[in-house]
Amino acid sequence: MAREPKKEPDAPDLEARLRRLDEILASMESDEVALEEALRLFEEGVGHVREAEKVLSEAELRVEELLADGRTRPLEVDEE
Repeated sequence: MAREPKKEPDAPDLEARLRRLDEILASMESDEVALEEALRLFEEGVGHVREAEKVLSEAELRVEELLADGRTRPLEVDEE
């Protein structure tokens, strides 16, 4: 049986994290962000990236578990 990913009760989902990363990137690309604010945004962004990587790893594990019976073959993904 596939296991459910562990998630904190109020933790943002993957899509929310990606939206926030877009916002952070846009803010950091503007010329109006002070160094301290840029560092704070960078730190927040790194946290979102790490959590997103965890979510994606857990999803990959679930897919592998589902395909483990050998009746289905995984999709081929081109890595860039």
